[in-house]
Amino acid sequence: MTYVVTEACIRCKYMDCVEVCPVDCFYEGANMLVIHPDECIDCGVCEPECPPEAILPDNDPSADAWLELNTTYSETWPNITRKGEAPTDADQFNGQSGKFEKFFDPNPGTGS
Repeated sequence: MTYVVTEACIRCKYMDCVEVCPVDCFYEGANMLVIHPDECIDCGVCEPECPPEAILPDNDPSADAWLELNTTYSETWPNITRKGEAPTDADQFNGQSGKFEKFFDPNPGTGS
């Protein structure tokens, strides 16, 4: 089992999860994070730290579509090991549905 980041992270990217990850398996895109499934040790400490509840175990049926996205982008986006600043408008996007179709950005983040 591994954990995956879902569309709830898009445009929120609070990064509280990054601070608690013992193996630094988060990768930063322009407007969301992903988890590298081969690096995740399944500890689950990141899941309760995520304000928009964007992190799910891969055995959750709603995580199926996100495993491939996490795998793909964790190979190309920069690794992030410290909590950065959330977008100033993150709270406006928290809880919105359909964010992937509207806002997903495949570009890498800064890796800060």
